[in-house]
Amino acid sequence: MKKSLQQIAAWLTIENQSFPETIVTGISIDTRTIAKGDLFIPFRGEAVNGHRFVEQAFEKGAAASLWMIDEPNPPEHLPLIFVKDPELALQKMAECYRNEHQATFIGITGSNGKTSSKDILAGALSPYFKVQKTIGNFNNQLGLPITILQLDEDTEVSVLEMGMSGFGEIEFLTKLARPHYAIITNIGEAHMQDLGSREGIAKAKFEIVKGLSEEGVLFYDGDEPLLQNLVAKTPQLKTQAFGFSQAQSLAASQIEATAQGSSFHVDGVIQGDFFISVLGEHQVKNTLSAMLVSKALGLTDEQIREALKQVVLTDMRMQLVPVGDLLFINDAYNAAPTSMHAAIQFVEQTTIRNEKWLVLGDMLELGNDEKQMHEGIAAHIHPEEIHYVCLYGPRMKWLYNKLQETFDAEHLVYSESEYAPIIEKIKSHATNESILLVKGSRGMQLEKIIHSIELA
Repeated sequence: MKKSLQQIAAWLTIENQSFPETIVTGISIDTRTIAKGDLFIPFRGEAVNGHRFVEQAFEKGAAASLWMIDEPNPPEHLPLIFVKDPELALQKMAECYRNEHQATFIGITGSNGKTSSKDILAGALSPYFKVQKTIGNFNNQLGLPITILQLDEDTEVSVLEMGMSGFGEIEFLTKLARPHYAIITNIGEAHMQDLGSREGIAKAKFEIVKGLSEEGVLFYDGDEPLLQNLVAKTPQLKTQAFGFSQAQSLAASQIEATAQGSSFHVDGVIQGDFFISVLGEHQVKNTLSAMLVSKALGLTDEQIREALKQVVLTDMRMQLVPVGDLLFINDAYNAAPTSMHAAIQFVEQTTIRNEKWLVLGDMLELGNDEKQMHEGIAAHIHPEEIHYVCLYGPRMKWLYNKLQETFDAEHLVYSESEYAPIIEKIKSHATNESILLVKGSRGMQLEKIIHSIELA
């Protein structure tokens, strides 16, 4: 973005304010990460009032700042835009900039795999277009407007992740972004406590079509009956399905994992053999959505094939991490039953190494069924395939109790609140034949186990 204060004021329909000839080149809500030329957005909360940091923002290079009309003592010597509500102003600015921008906008939502799909798609398109994507978790009612406003004026493709915890949130985001293409990665169990059921989750994710452009296309997980039903009820919607069954627009088969990544074959609107440097069948499925969008944007099969070889995911998504003789799969960014099952299945089936470990942490935000869902993981862990299971967190006690029926004490470790027993077990028993999956919800911070062993 490169806009004058006068242009921003026009977006916000502000009158009777005069501004210097100041140019804004970005947006920031945090003085710790502010860049020269940013417009600072101060929020007023119960614990912190961002207006206290406005002068500090200017000291760090801010070009201008918003200021709430009813906030006292505005600094008179600084370029300020007075608004009633900074959050609404931020969203209005993003809406106006989106309306002016000529990029192709792509929205991605789903219970699992949003960030991986975003990374794979951006990686597949980057050799051929100028692409900007959501950074980190800037995927909510504040983060998405910031992402839009940070777009360079010559960006050709914007890949926007859309997160939610309740009904109406995806609808708000998609109507703001108005994507030309939309992706629903899958329907899992995350946010069950807020949405009540998988049917509720599917309905909330499907809200993404409410902002889809008239000629836009929805790409969705065709293996999911809940999405099949919603698509069938929306006959005017242009769609393409991806998955593992051959009835899809793009179907993957013959998936093989190596220490370098995953090879697979596809049939449908794209044909042939492909490779990504990412592990897991679920990541292959995420790749299918990226392939379909790439095809829709005019890339050839060979261009897609070559670009996918170079794709790199954000850390802690089925990330191979060698530590001495050990080989970890760091998938510690998040966890829900669907993604947990998929990751465990990968470890059981992989031939990368023979001795297989699971280091699992609590799955959070599952609502009233969390006990049943943790216990249910036991059905996916087979003692003939998995050699050691290490469990961390109070909720994993439910899984521990179930696994005591099939695993002996030597091969099963549980710790409610300390990493130390798990770290000690790994140090004393894992070998150069071991591959260790580390997976749990973000709040469990299981990557600290890997870091502790790296530093030992």
